[in-house]
Amino acid sequence: MKVSSIAQYLLPHRLLSHLAHRLAYSKTPWIKHRFIYTILANFDVNLSEAANPDPDSYESFNAFFTRALKPGARLADSDPQALVLPADGKVSQCGKIEHGRIFQAKGHDYSAAELLGNAELAKAYENGVFMNIYLSPRDYHRVHMPWTGTLTETLHVPGRLFSVSPGTVNDVPRLFARNERLVCHFDTDFGPMCSVMVGAMLVSGVQTVWNGINIPVYADRPKRIDFRGQNIQLERFAEMARFNYGSTVILLFPEGKVQLDAFEHQAPTVLGRRMGLKLA
Repeated sequence: MKVSSIAQYLLPHRLLSHLAHRLAYSKTPWIKHRFIYTILANFDVNLSEAANPDPDSYESFNAFFTRALKPGARLADSDPQALVLPADGKVSQCGKIEHGRIFQAKGHDYSAAELLGNAELAKAYENGVFMNIYLSPRDYHRVHMPWTGTLTETLHVPGRLFSVSPGTVNDVPRLFARNERLVCHFDTDFGPMCSVMVGAMLVSGVQTVWNGINIPVYADRPKRIDFRGQNIQLERFAEMARFNYGSTVILLFPEGKVQLDAFEHQAPTVLGRRMGLKLA
């Protein structure tokens, strides 16, 4: 295990994320400009795609980081049977859920029951398929729907805040089942679908389109919210949530309902492009 990964066990994850939250929302000009221009200098950010391409006009670093794209910058795949990629980023892993276990990296896996925080709901994905997409600081940080679904419930699971960079993912066992996360369950015309928003070091929250910020700065116990009967339906390609800093989204689908396309490890993803086909 790398020294940098070992050090993360010792770091005060929540304190660092709390500080990051305060700085990200600061409207003090020199603070927000310092962070915005650090990102622009170190990452290949394409501001020409942004609805607002002027970095100086954002009221805070978080407003810049979660910026909207201009109309037409991303389009959904034209095949109505195609599931679409939910975010810009890179494929961390994708493939089959083997007897309830999800591959993380060489020598590491974790269970769907751990990830979802519910063994009963995880049974729906036994031997199904999954896709894990990592969003780096350069990426558009809003996550969209791969398929039309009706929200049934969410579960906020407090946890650690390890970095989700490729090096840490290779080193830290069961990382995605240990980090703080928001588990979002949907009903679709092929059955259940789950989208898991995983927090990480310096991630200051996850904000959904249905009820705002869902990962608070501090929480000490899981929080489940039942949305059945509220008819919250999100269409394929519609915005679902946004990260207030970069992290990971993991999608789970039942066995025999979805065929994922072949993706290489670390293959780039573009929101709206085809990720697979609905079979049922």
